[in-house]
Amino acid sequence: MMKAAPLRRRPLAELAFLLLAACGTADRTAADRFVETGQLVALSGGDAGASSACLVCHGVDGRGNGAGAPRLAGLDLGYLSAQLEAYATGRRKNAEMEWIAKRLTPADRQRVSAYYAAMPYRPAAAMPSNVSAGPAAALYQRGDPARGLQPCAVCHGRAGEGVGAGNPALGGQPAGYLSQQLVAWQQSERRNDPGNVMLEISRKLTPGEVAGLGAYASGLPGGLPRRESPAASRSAHRDDPRNDASAPRPHGAE
Repeated sequence: MMKAAPLRRRPLAELAFLLLAACGTADRTAADRFVETGQLVALSGGDAGASSACLVCHGVDGRGNGAGAPRLAGLDLGYLSAQLEAYATGRRKNAEMEWIAKRLTPADRQRVSAYYAAMPYRPAAAMPSNVSAGPAAALYQRGDPARGLQPCAVCHGRAGEGVGAGNPALGGQPAGYLSQQLVAWQQSERRNDPGNVMLEISRKLTPGEVAGLGAYASGLPGGLPRRESPAASRSAHRDDPRNDASAPRPHGAE
């Protein structure tokens, strides 16, 4: 009597493929949605590779790593897309982000930006009492007319929520990251501000003020951005104001 052939153990990937194939059009549509939403890029890194996947630094929930990688969840789609374009063209300097952005197609940059923009915003923790008042608070909320410094709140909101699509929320972002971006503006490592507003502002700040503003803005509660334009600010008249302070850092560097 002929013996039955032994059962062959199939790899998990092969089984998953067969399952999807058996399910027909509905599952292929689901797979298409997975790609179209940008989730695939966020989880796999796209052509930049798995080691460069967005979630490595920015987390599965888009909240960042609490250190140098900022929150992306809930930021404006156009703003996020513009930052990736700036990295790809060298107008924002960051060796790893430039490498990643150049390997994503414009369509993939748009998809992954939409994916993070659609994530829910989670309020920041309460601000520590030692930064809730003082020189940095006054500079952020009231500015310094003697030096021609308008309040940061004009464009970024009194609660750090951002005002309009082009001025990102600062509340809840890592303090070190925010200070680091001001230094990047000072040193022209960020040049994606058509009106050079941030360049001009940052170069009027002392190192102590840069650190203080980062700590103060980080502790603000943030929130959903207000839609009205900050008409009192020069930045309101920028050709493309989707700049300022929110994009990734290199993994383990910067």
